[in-house]
Amino acid sequence: MGAMIRLKASDGFELDAYLARPEGSGKGGIVVVQEIFGVNAHIRELCDRFAAQGYAACAPALFDRIQPGFESGYTPEDIARARPLMAQGNFDNYVLDVAAARDALTGFSPVSITGFCLGGSVAFAAACRLDGFLCAIPFYGGKIAEMKDEKPRCPMMMYFGEQDHSIPMEDVDAIRAAQPDVVIHVVDAQHGFMCDHRATYSEADATAAWSKTIEYLDRLSGA
Repeated sequence: MGAMIRLKASDGFELDAYLARPEGSGKGGIVVVQEIFGVNAHIRELCDRFAAQGYAACAPALFDRIQPGFESGYTPEDIARARPLMAQGNFDNYVLDVAAARDALTGFSPVSITGFCLGGSVAFAAACRLDGFLCAIPFYGGKIAEMKDEKPRCPMMMYFGEQDHSIPMEDVDAIRAAQPDVVIHVVDAQHGFMCDHRATYSEADATAAWSKTIEYLDRLSGA
């Protein structure tokens, strides 16, 4: 359903992105921000699923500034390869690349944003620092607590897993206190519960979260 395209950020940097288009004019667009594993099969599949629901989905390759074309799976060896790339990245560049993906979806307005793991944190940052998003839906973003006092420029709904050992519930409570207008769902699952390529996948929680996500997008977009 989708294909790789080329984006150009406002600083002139060019990067790859995966774009999945819906049939017909669709309901809108959504930027899908990757985990630390690149625009891999899981992220491409999510884009295809959004497109099947009527939302053009664009996933920018955030690590192209560091290692172009990087993608991996979820083995311990894959994680060891991916973490150094995350350490080399920075949120200023991530936001530039997200803005380029947003602009690539201007023919499919209104445009929203979602992200997973690293991408959840990037989606939060982008929603606070960029205009032009209908809503933001971050999933288990580990760095959101560090940015909790930033103000989102659009409605937001986020997800965390109660059994996520990388994001303590104290962080979630701090986010909730700092962001009283944000809808926060905490499910009885581990980090990465939306990804059916991971051992921590929770089918019941992922199915419910997906349904709520599409309902949220449909309601806000007036679809």
